[in-house]
Amino acid sequence: MNFLKNSIKIGALLLFGSIYAQQQPNYALYRYTMNAINPAYAGADGMSRLTANFRSQWITVEDAPETQTLFFETSLSDNVGLGLSIVNDDVFAENNTSFMVDFSYKLQLNDATNIFLGLKAGGSTYNFNRGQLANLAFPQDPAIGNLDTGFKPNVGVGAYLVNDKYFVSLSIPRILLSERINLENGRLTTATEKTHFFLSGGYNFDVSSDWEFRPSAMLRAVSGAPISADLTAAFRYDERFELGGMYRTDGGWAGTIMFSLADWMDLGYAYEGTSRDVLNNTNDGTHEILVRFNFPKKSSSDE
Repeated sequence: MNFLKNSIKIGALLLFGSIYAQQQPNYALYRYTMNAINPAYAGADGMSRLTANFRSQWITVEDAPETQTLFFETSLSDNVGLGLSIVNDDVFAENNTSFMVDFSYKLQLNDATNIFLGLKAGGSTYNFNRGQLANLAFPQDPAIGNLDTGFKPNVGVGAYLVNDKYFVSLSIPRILLSERINLENGRLTTATEKTHFFLSGGYNFDVSSDWEFRPSAMLRAVSGAPISADLTAAFRYDERFELGGMYRTDGGWAGTIMFSLADWMDLGYAYEGTSRDVLNNTNDGTHEILVRFNFPKKSSSDE
């Protein structure tokens, strides 16, 4: 029984080793978690928001990846936005927590279109639990014992073009490179994390006075790996309810749902599966939950 559990754990880690290198971070509800990767979103719509996202991957697989994301955004003025994002990743024996402050500045192109330029600054802590490898079949590389687990500073940049009907987002959330654990030919070694590029866009089509069709896409690119894309089609009713489906080009799919429970609170859920047989046979899919609190900006007459 222990051998079977260890085999599943090793297989999941090996699979995630190839996926994680291409997609970091990775959300099915990416349209509502853009602050995690693009600082230009901070305060872009004049609202103050607090958003929490919880993602548990490959349910029933012990020590499978989990991500907790928390970000706050607000507008300091008509042109300046500020945000704070915290992302915690637990992947088997690895734990990486990033703390980033976001700054955005608005340039108005016309009455309906704005472009926001953003900057991220902060850093992350990295920890590796060597004890997790004690009962597994991986030969341990001596270099793992010399990992730097201290705070590592980092910066990121982004741009966000938005109109009443469409948006385009481009960002590099982490420019500075740092060491992490890598899997190569079944052996754990240290490696340098590569820079990730994110490009996304979407358009809102009016179907009727109440219904809106909202297709969107998210592309992720990193040197040495194929480009990965999420293609999403969603329908929104009366700005209160949204139902969608997502297809990922590396073999994933998801169903998403968003509720506006009140003007001040939104709730979202996504269930994600895969077409890979080896994963379908060992887990019950991926669950993602999003909770967002909205705080409308006060007008001068309210103050």
